[in-house]
Amino acid sequence: MENILSIFVKSIFIENMVFAFFFGMCSFIAVSKSVKTAMGLGVAVIFVMTMTVPINYLLNEYILKPGALSWVNPDYGVTGSTPIDLSFLSFIVFIAVIASFVQLVEMVVEKFAPVLYNQLGIFLPLIAVNCAIMGGSLFMQERDYASLGEATTFALGSGIGWWLAIILMAAIRERLSYSNIPAPLRGAGITFILTGLMGIAFMTFLGIQL
Repeated sequence: MENILSIFVKSIFIENMVFAFFFGMCSFIAVSKSVKTAMGLGVAVIFVMTMTVPINYLLNEYILKPGALSWVNPDYGVTGSTPIDLSFLSFIVFIAVIASFVQLVEMVVEKFAPVLYNQLGIFLPLIAVNCAIMGGSLFMQERDYASLGEATTFALGSGIGWWLAIILMAAIRERLSYSNIPAPLRGAGITFILTGLMGIAFMTFLGIQL
């Protein structure tokens, strides 16, 4: 339980996808103009991240990693006579899962919740090209989590961290719309500066031992 809590807190604050790794910056910059749109995209990212990372974890554990196919035939294991390593397919498989799931979510939302679909607009399919989603699966693979529960906790925490980052930025940008900002810094300019400053602020969490 303690390890699960540690993974959850670290993925939100210490290893925040935006402020620690600067993942998902395209959507982060483009959609953080208002809290309403940022909230919609952030919730969608949490949902997709929480679903795709566990699926990719299972694919990695039972198909892709070296010796993963030992459940099919012991000879395919690491110590077998014909070990199989399909890890070179990780990028393709992970991207296919993410794109397929986003498309499925888009179709379901359009069919059963047209009001929500119209509110999200183009932001819903943009999740497929959000590198924070892909980063979640790659970090899961790199860190080799011991269980599906740990991978799911990491995915949920990472999604919440991205949601928190874009909500904070949107709230600040809404307030800045009433400020007298020099013309060269308006729009993306001031957003990049704020992202850097917030990234430095989040670095204070690095000293916390979990």
